[in-house]
Amino acid sequence: MQRLPIRSLAGLAAIGLLALTGCGTDTGAAGTGPAAAGGADRTIRAHKLMRLTEVHPETGMTLLEGPVLDADGGLLVVDVTAPAGAPKVLRVDVRRKTSRPVHTDDRGAYTSAQFSPHDGRVYLTDFSHGEIVSLAPDGGDPQTFFSGAVDGAPMNPDDLAFDRDGNLYVSDSRGLSEGEAKGRVVRIDRDGRNATVLADGLAAPNGISFDTEYRGLWVSELTENRVSYLLLDGEGGVSSRHTALRVDGGIAQTDSIAVDADGNVYQALHGRPAMVVYDRHGERLATVEVPARDAEGLTSATNVAITPGGTRAYMTVSGPAGGYLYAFDAPAEGIRQSNGG
Repeated sequence: MQRLPIRSLAGLAAIGLLALTGCGTDTGAAGTGPAAAGGADRTIRAHKLMRLTEVHPETGMTLLEGPVLDADGGLLVVDVTAPAGAPKVLRVDVRRKTSRPVHTDDRGAYTSAQFSPHDGRVYLTDFSHGEIVSLAPDGGDPQTFFSGAVDGAPMNPDDLAFDRDGNLYVSDSRGLSEGEAKGRVVRIDRDGRNATVLADGLAAPNGISFDTEYRGLWVSELTENRVSYLLLDGEGGVSSRHTALRVDGGIAQTDSIAVDADGNVYQALHGRPAMVVYDRHGERLATVEVPARDAEGLTSATNVAITPGGTRAYMTVSGPAGGYLYAFDAPAEGIRQSNGG
């Protein structure tokens, strides 16, 4: 597969890699073909809520990710390629259709956001610098939670999931730029002191989410367009791993993952403004799409947040036309596993 050249950018280690979090190699404009061969024909049509960002002249991109609803119903969204000084985390009032900046800095390239069940802070993955950063719920008090090598190799943390106790499970997308299956899933204790590799040899892991029972992890491998399932052993390790889903996405690649109260898996697509919904047994249930009239200039749907206890869903969509928030009615209610990451 031909890959785009990587462009250098002050403050980002490799912005070419960040065509990955909508996270993939940028393969062209949005397609209109089916996201998966066979399966259900149901289409869930998302409607445009608002535009949040425009393409940044400094980076030549905008890429929205990590939607997560806070306790007050506000939606936090990260802009992966925002330059220094521009808002890197925004808070959206979905009722008023307004947004305001809550955090910026001069170096972070944040690809996901999620609230910890342990301390209530917002945790961000900094892909370029291999760090996990946390913020107070209002966006203040930035702290570096974790930084450095894990088993002798630095991370490229993409998405994250918390277990019930607040320990972090991170998709480490090592090997993306080389096209090598060197990615990992890393577990970090909630105090940030111990990091353990749970799985390696993954093909640019991107999305990660627990199932409804916290028995295992769904992990999308972007450069293989597959979703692996890691069964946990209950003692901080993995007892087995298998390919659970193969996503026939055409030019699109597997991005972030969410799981609703019924155990359905929402697989976001980079290369097309859509996501595919499967049940826990791998049956395709539906495809969430933006209207055809909106698709031009939109090249990815990176992630979704489904309202906990409700079915209102918010999908981050980006491309040369800008960064947008779309809304739709999800097939089942939202839970922690479908709110951020």
